[in-house]
Amino acid sequence: MEIRSLSPESVWTHFAELNAIPRPSKREEKAAQMLVDFGHRLGLETIRDAFGNVIIKKPGTAGKTKRKPVILQAHIDMVHQKNEGTNFDFEQQGIEMWVDGDWVRAKGTTLGADNGLGVAAIMAVLSSSDLAHPPIEALFTLDEEAGMGGAKNLGKGLLKGKILLNLDTEEDHVFTIGCAGGLDTLIDWSYKEEPCPAQATGIKITLNGLKGGHSGMDIHTGRGNANKLMNRVLSACIKSGLRIGSIQGGSVRNAIPRESVAQVAVTKLSLFEKTFQTIVAEIQAEYATVEPGLSITWTSTAPPSSVMSARDQKRWLAAVRSVLNGVFRMSPDVPGLVETSSNFASIELKEGRFQGGTLQRSAIESGKLEVAAAVRAPFELIGAKISHANGYPGWKPNPNSPVLHQMVQRYNQLFGHEPVVEACHAGLECGIIGERYAGLDMISFGPNIRGAHSPEECASISSTQKFWKLLLATLSEL
Repeated sequence: MEIRSLSPESVWTHFAELNAIPRPSKREEKAAQMLVDFGHRLGLETIRDAFGNVIIKKPGTAGKTKRKPVILQAHIDMVHQKNEGTNFDFEQQGIEMWVDGDWVRAKGTTLGADNGLGVAAIMAVLSSSDLAHPPIEALFTLDEEAGMGGAKNLGKGLLKGKILLNLDTEEDHVFTIGCAGGLDTLIDWSYKEEPCPAQATGIKITLNGLKGGHSGMDIHTGRGNANKLMNRVLSACIKSGLRIGSIQGGSVRNAIPRESVAQVAVTKLSLFEKTFQTIVAEIQAEYATVEPGLSITWTSTAPPSSVMSARDQKRWLAAVRSVLNGVFRMSPDVPGLVETSSNFASIELKEGRFQGGTLQRSAIESGKLEVAAAVRAPFELIGAKISHANGYPGWKPNPNSPVLHQMVQRYNQLFGHEPVVEACHAGLECGIIGERYAGLDMISFGPNIRGAHSPEECASISSTQKFWKLLLATLSEL
């Protein structure tokens, strides 16, 4: 089925147009320019701030021209992830989509529904000629997935609205009114290399088949982290004379890493084979329920020309093994909500240098700083350089929000049951935008999206219809 023929057609058509354009974080200029051209074609006031965020303003419809403007907000960029073996160039190709029953999926890559469906819905409102709404200030931000850069650098004095509807929530029965703040902890360490041992056998270890997923929304599920699991395999095989040549695991900061590849050498091949088989069986048994697709295999290859020194290898494996990953603390106030967590997102180790990327999240600032210190500590002990980046604040919930009460009532009328009102462990731009534009009444909602930040990402067609119905009903009342 053609994506553009799905209902609501305007939303899916704009989504297809957006997905035809590569838009990774920090390189979404073509998509931003597409939105600028879109605004100009409609004859609407279109602005780009100094950072490159796009703002398109549309007057209110008949009877609503004098209402206060409503800010509709979504981010342009998407996470680029693909399955191993998928031949796809994110820099040149548009996302290849297909319909699977009620779900729209991509062929071996992330779909970009996060947050492309939010962008498309706003475009559909802007291009409409028959929808009732107050004046609209459409805010399309850049660089959300790589550190909230667009929100943090949003120009001041450009928006007049006092209500902000963020369209970046991924459960259609949920109204989000608060979120976690985040901070990247980055590790940079130079290690000593030495020649590969004579007569060593070259081994390539491949760990893949993990689910991955969103490092905030999925961190509590117990899914495997490819970087931590690869470290466990390597540590178990040390007595076989294993020496590390290189490791590449994970890629993006806000996704649980799904794959890792290590190039190593071993001097006791038979012991390695036996130990490897044992540790893999143990890991697969532990993760059989949550990670049924987990695969850990090895193949013979040319030995690496150089390997990490034995002393540095021992120190590095211990540091990675001891570093915190996963849930750090559950909220004592909100049942079932993760308060603080950390994700060991990426490892690149080769040619005498290790670079590691981690992301900490917390609903409270002190918790964020404490978990970052816990991540930093083992690497400081081995002399690594530690830096922090992409820090952003959380969004404090306001259960007395007027727009929340109005939308809860409207949702109940439309769908016959109460929505869930909650804070989430993901990062949303609302907290940052709320700092730059004080006094905003904010809420986040959206359609059902599964597997965000992974190639399993998919968006529900029927849920998008529900989301669109709610958005239109909300705008007609504001």
